[in-house]
Amino acid sequence: MAHSPYTVGDVMTRAVVAIGQEARFKEIVEAMERWRVSALPVLAGEGRVVGVVSEADLLPKEEFRAAQPSRLEQVQRLDDVRKAGGLTAGDLMSAPALTVHAGDTLAQAARTMAFKSVKRLPVVDGQGLLQGIVSRADLLKVFLRPDEDLAAEIRTEIIGRLCPAAPDQLSVSVTDGVVTLGGTLRDASLLPVTARLVQAVEGVVDVRFDVTGPVPAGQERRAGSG
Repeated sequence: MAHSPYTVGDVMTRAVVAIGQEARFKEIVEAMERWRVSALPVLAGEGRVVGVVSEADLLPKEEFRAAQPSRLEQVQRLDDVRKAGGLTAGDLMSAPALTVHAGDTLAQAARTMAFKSVKRLPVVDGQGLLQGIVSRADLLKVFLRPDEDLAAEIRTEIIGRLCPAAPDQLSVSVTDGVVTLGGTLRDASLLPVTARLVQAVEGVVDVRFDVTGPVPAGQERRAGSG
C-alpha cells in the first residue's frame, strides 16, 4: 500500500461474484450461500453494474408469504411489496447501484456507506464496468498497518516537513495505532496542525502529545482525538 491517503483500490476485493439481470430467484440464493456473501452486483452488457441484489431485497418474498399486506402497508412499503413478487435479479435489485471508483479515498467510501446504510459498494471504472467490491471490513484493513510503518510515515511525511531544520526535536512512538509525539516543540502554533496531519494518516487510532515548550490551551496532553 502507498502513503496516505489510501484509496478504495488499495483495499478492495478484485475477485467478485456477480450475476446477470435474468438470474432467477433460486440461483441468487444459491450463489449467496455458495460464496458466503450477502449481496451481489447485477451486470448488463459487457459488465456494467446496473444494480445490487442483497439479502434485504430477497426477504420480502418470505415476509409476505403468509398474509397479504394491508392497503396502508402496501402504500408505505410499495417497493418491498413489488419485490415480494419478483422472480429475477432485474425484478429484485436495488437500482441504480451505489458505486465508488478505485481512486476514491476510504473516507469517501465510508461516508457513502454510512449515509446510505449499506455494507458494501461495487467498484467501477469510468464506464461503469465492474472492477471489484469494497466492504466495511475492507475499509478497516488500514488499522492493521504495523506500528512501525505508521511511525516511519509520520517521521518522514509530517515531522520531517514541519520541522525540516530540526526534525529530531519531536520523537514519534506508536502503540496499537495510538501515536505519541514527545520532545520539544518551540512553535506552539504547529501543535494543532501536527495533530490534524497525524490523525489523517490512515491507520492512526489516536494522537497524544508529551511535549515541552509552549502548549496552547486544551492541547496539554492530547490533541486530534476527534
